Amino acid sequence: MKAIIPVAGAGSRLIELGASLPKALLQVADRPVLGHILARVESAGVTEVILVVGEQGAAIEDYVRKDFPRIRLTLVRQEKPLGLGHAVWLTRQAAAGDELLIVYGDTIVEADLSPALNTDADGAIGVREVNDPRRFGVVIEESGRITRLVEKPDEPISHLAIVGVNCIRDSAALFAALDCIVHENHRTRGEIQLTDAFQRMLDAGKRLVSFPIDKWHDCGTPEALLEANRHLLENLAHEPQGEGCEFTPPVYVAPTALVKDSKIGPHVAIAAGAQVRNCVLKDCIVNENARLADCDLTNRIIAYGEIIHSHRS
Repeated sequence: MKAIIPVAGAGSRLIELGASLPKALLQVADRPVLGHILARVESAGVTEVILVVGEQGAAIEDYVRKDFPRIRLTLVRQEKPLGLGHAVWLTRQAAAGDELLIVYGDTIVEADLSPALNTDADGAIGVREVNDPRRFGVVIEESGRITRLVEKPDEPISHLAIVGVNCIRDSAALFAALDCIVHENHRTRGEIQLTDAFQRMLDAGKRLVSFPIDKWHDCGTPEALLEANRHLLENLAHEPQGEGCEFTPPVYVAPTALVKDSKIGPHVAIAAGAQVRNCVLKDCIVNENARLADCDLTNRIIAYGEIIHSHRS
């Protein structure tokens, strides 16, 4: 089995934060978003990973090879952001004939993946019930078998949202469906959708089932990143280190970060290479190599390499 993780998207709501860094490398608790995803993939026993990358693919490759040396990595370039289905279609040569674990690159999941990895169906789609399904692709099922999939329906035809983890055993059927969609230039909401390919698999007689996702964090907005940071820090055992500091847990401070004469926490993550001096931080993420001095900040994300002096929020 190989994992496919699309991480080429620019993330329009995260562009300012990731101007010098791919959004997949934005910090959440003790590691980047992609690090949380790869840790879950590795724990499921999948060690071959195909990353679909954009312009900043080199930074992503450097991170993965450094922090996940056991992963056998393949990179595929997506030149234009034409949608999730297009990103997966680009892997058709690298993944031909393999069973696939497809994980969306901006989604951190907490779930037992064994039901999906061990299914005898042609594919298993991770789902969770949501209040407002209009923001998601959704599935309709009968007796555990999926009968229909719709991308971001205008009407709430189902509250079972597709949340970003899918196991496809019949990859040939998936790539055949994607081939048709790409060559027809069939788009839903302006993009080539993976959900539409799953529907074509159903239309071709393939059997798809769902499996539950316990918790998931869609890290596509600053608000969602901070929410994920709060949740993951609560479950992280870590003793932060700093000089002349007062820490109110939960707090994460990377070993290579410098924190002095500051009051930090709760719910603060400080990434590698960052420097924080004489600050008060609450509910914040400080990304790599940022520099903060004489700041009082709450509910903020400080971008990679950002410099802030004498600021009060």
